[in-house]
Order: sequence, then structure tokens, then C-alpha cells
Amino acid sequence: MDGKGYNGGLMSEPIDYRMVLKEGLNKGGRGTIWILKILVPVSLATFLIEASGLLGHCNQWLAPAMAWFKLPPSAVLPLMAGLLTGIYGAIAAMSVLDFSLTESILIAVFLLISHALPQEGLVQDRSGMAFGKATLVRLAASVVVTLTLAHIMPAQETSTTAMTLMPAPGVPFATLLGAWLGDTVRLGLKIMVIITAMMLLLSWLQAAHLMPVLSHALNPLLRVLGLSRSVGMLWLTAALFGLSYGAAVIVEETRTGNYAEADIRRLHLSIGINHAMLEDPLLFLAMGLPAFWLWWPRLLAAMAVVYLDHLGCRFRAWRSSPQLRPSVGDHRIAREDTRHRRS
Repeated sequence: MDGKGYNGGLMSEPIDYRMVLKEGLNKGGRGTIWILKILVPVSLATFLIEASGLLGHCNQWLAPAMAWFKLPPSAVLPLMAGLLTGIYGAIAAMSVLDFSLTESILIAVFLLISHALPQEGLVQDRSGMAFGKATLVRLAASVVVTLTLAHIMPAQETSTTAMTLMPAPGVPFATLLGAWLGDTVRLGLKIMVIITAMMLLLSWLQAAHLMPVLSHALNPLLRVLGLSRSVGMLWLTAALFGLSYGAAVIVEETRTGNYAEADIRRLHLSIGINHAMLEDPLLFLAMGLPAFWLWWPRLLAAMAVVYLDHLGCRFRAWRSSPQLRPSVGDHRIAREDTRHRRS
């Protein structure tokens, strides 16, 4: 190889790998700092709430709701952090609390579908789907998928989170705080490695002009997902960058008016449930969760919702088509034929 990129079978302009490396490292560094600004305060707040025993006093109100999902009352902290701030806030909270493998998977699946709802709902609202509808669809998908998994996955007792920091009687607060700090540093380093590697990969894909090539190659997958080929680039943007990082591309492209309303609606149903397919699952993977549960449940949920939309459109078309609906006269003739046969 002579450093030249490849674009649709034609040699393109040379790739400046120094620029790719510089851009990827810069983005990785900025992204890590931005993430730590969320992770550290949320993690510290969760640690203080847990260490104070305040959460134990709320068990009687939280336990019934969490019991539906086979989760302990403490799960409300990462769930609320994730719904409002995103995956990083959820991981910050999870890293301080003690959850079994099954409980961690259930929390991860719920939040991989529904997270950062205020921010990402606004992105979807500005690019084709109303904020309320986009948010309700994601929450409904999270509830249905998590409830389903909760009743088929075995309960476990072993903790698998990055930290197992639980307040114990007689343990000095300074000792607990030191343990929290050490575990937070280790988790932050893991996240830095993941984010930087991902940014380097994405910078190379952009420099090599491979995004359109990948979009075209994904046409068979788009058919399986129930999506139009016309939204391939938008789907790929959301799949790689997520709704927040890919917001500029998604919003600007949908404003061109080059897409059918149904295609945009199904795109939003799909990417609302399933996006950031590299970054978000890899963060949970760093906590020791199995890869299967981090990718497949929400992908299948996205497919199911899109196919339901297709069925709904066909049903509405059937209801509104005079050629397909039986007339009043047809019903009358059918009733007379029935009475004649009975007589």
C-alpha cells in the first residue's frame, strides 16, 4: 500500500495518516474529558448516597417498581442517571453499586435503548419525529425488552461490576472514599482507551472516504432491518456516531426533503432504539458484561418496531381501500346466504 485511500473501486487522494492520528487523538482526548466531567460527579454522588444509607430508607417505595424488572431498589440510580445524562452517567452509578451479572445485563439493555432522552429526543424532534413520540417508543421498547429478559434469565448473586464498593459497618469513610477513587481512575482509563480507539477508527473511515462505500454495502442489512436504501447513510451515521455525535449530519440531511415521510419515520424508529453500536456496548463490555446481550436485544427490538410500522401501514391501507374492504351490500348478501343455508 502506498498510503492512498480506496473509494468505490477508484484510487482517491492520499490519506494523511499523521492528520488522521492527530485528529483521532484530539477527539479521543476531548471526548474523554467530556465524559469524565459526567462520570466523576455522578459516581461520587452515587457513592455518597450509598455510603450514607439514604437509599436503604427509600426501599419501601422503590422495591415494588424495580421488582417488575427483577432488579433491586438501588437500580433506580443508574437507570435515572442513564435516562437523563446518558450511558456514562449510568456506568458511573453502576460502578459504585453491587449488581449481579443478570441485574447488570438488564440495566444495560434498558439503558442501551433509552438513555439521554432529553438530548437525543431533541435531535429526533428536529429531524423528523416528534419528541414525545420518539421518547415514548424508546421507553416502551426498553420496558418490553427488559421485562421479557427478566423473566427468562436466571437470577444470580455474584457481582460483576467494575467496583464492588459497598459500605460495611466499621469501615472508615476515608477507606471507602479511597477505594472509590482508585476504582474510578481505573474505569476512566478503560473508557479513555475505548473512546480514543473508536475516534481513530472513525477518523480513518472519514479520511479514506469509506462511509459511502460502507453505506452501499449495507443495503442487504437495511432490507432485513425494514429500512429504505435511501436512508442508508443516515442509518450508518447513527450506528457509528450515535444520535448526539451524529446530530449535525442527521438533522441537515433530513432537512433537504429528499426522503419519503415513511422512510424517515422508520429510520427514527430504528435508530432511536439502536444507535451508537460501537461506543455504548463497548463501555458495558469493559465492565465484564457478555457481548451477546449488548448488541442483539436492541437490534431485534428495532427490527420488531419497524416491522410493526410496516404492518400498521398495510392495515391502514386496507382499511382505506374500497377495493379491499367488503361493502355493506356484501355483508347483507353474506347474512342472507347464511340464513338460507340454515333454513
